[in-house]
Amino acid sequence: MQKNTSQKIQSSQNQAGATLIGMLLIAGALVFLAIFAMKVFPAYQEYYSVKTVIHALNKEPLSGMSKKEIMAAFNKRADAGYVTVIQGSDLIFDKNSSGETVVSAQYQVVKPLFGNVSVLLDFATPSDGK
Repeated sequence: MQKNTSQKIQSSQNQAGATLIGMLLIAGALVFLAIFAMKVFPAYQEYYSVKTVIHALNKEPLSGMSKKEIMAAFNKRADAGYVTVIQGSDLIFDKNSSGETVVSAQYQVVKPLFGNVSVLLDFATPSDGK
């Protein structure tokens, strides 16, 4: 009988599995990642809207337009695309290799996560419109 009891103790010591604490840590990490994704995703969605508006604007012939007209055209397209992070006055104007005016943008978004912890996102649209 002694031998049988010691075998049971040994076999239970060899068993391994997920503990409650391990499961709670994994669940906590998943909740943190979900909260992070829900806070950050709208900023990336708006970045792609800004990128689309600037790409469409760069397809137009901008050489005959003044900066003020380009800003107004951007603002109209931005209103239609629900872009609120930048305005036409925030645009960067450059010339490409063929001398045409191209528009780009650089901006930052700060998203609070929890308490006094925030995440800073830097966005820049390429001037070639890609």
